[in-house]
Amino acid sequence: MKLDSLEIIELEMAIFVRRLTSLSSDKKFGNIDRSAYLLLHQISTHGGAGVKTLADIFHLDISTVSRQAASLEQKEYVYRIPDPQDRRAYTFQITELGKQELDEYKRARSVRFKEVLKEWSDDECQTFAQLLRKFNLTINEIRVKEPNQ
Repeated sequence: MKLDSLEIIELEMAIFVRRLTSLSSDKKFGNIDRSAYLLLHQISTHGGAGVKTLADIFHLDISTVSRQAASLEQKEYVYRIPDPQDRRAYTFQITELGKQELDEYKRARSVRFKEVLKEWSDDECQTFAQLLRKFNLTINEIRVKEPNQ
């Protein structure tokens, strides 16, 4: 890979993150933020999960996920199911209200992304989606291989 390409990727990623953050916060997408969206999406898609599992998936501290999950619980988007073998442990399940909020948020984001990508061909969108997924998977693999800090 040419150094020029690496420099362009580094700069464009920084711009991408800034603009994506701005785009996401520019208009309210319902009552949830990005971290809530990711937790709700994970639980909705893959079923109930405990704080440690969610922290491992997102490479976050347990305390961070615990705070985020507590906020979701307070809003009644998730509820706890105690672990019968370990009364201190529990998993979170999504509520009907949580599903509704998640669906509303997804719809709003889809509308916004359709607007942004309206000039792109289907092939360009497919290529971008595949490369972005590959990029995210690569980052995840690197993070998993890193020793705990």
